[in-house]
Amino acid sequence: MVAHPGGPGARRPPGGLGTVPGFCPDPASTMATPIAGGSWTSKGHAYARAAAGRLNAPRPALVETWPDGTPRVVNREAVTLVREEWRVVDRWWTDDPVSRRYFEVVVESGRNVCVFHDGDRRCWFTQRA
Repeated sequence: MVAHPGGPGARRPPGGLGTVPGFCPDPASTMATPIAGGSWTSKGHAYARAAAGRLNAPRPALVETWPDGTPRVVNREAVTLVREEWRVVDRWWTDDPVSRRYFEVVVESGRNVCVFHDGDRRCWFTQRA
């Protein structure tokens, strides 16, 4: 049960939580799509360019889960404690809804890590809390 970023030629997992490895694009990079001539689509070129340099941008993560979807291993470090779990469902009325399941965990090195599973992209990310 691993979901992680892949390299060139990696494919996206067909299922949901805890499925085969697949490539998870950077969420900021999917906010706008380049079109001919180097311009950007109507999803907001200013936001997309600003998002690429954000301080707290999500990063793809390697996560192994328990059968209930709770993280067991995050970036090759065992999870010793799940401190908190919450869900975010937002912008459901738009063309770009957000559905995420967040976990604040403590890994074996003692670090606190915030990870989330993006329900739309079906992959895992880390983000500073």
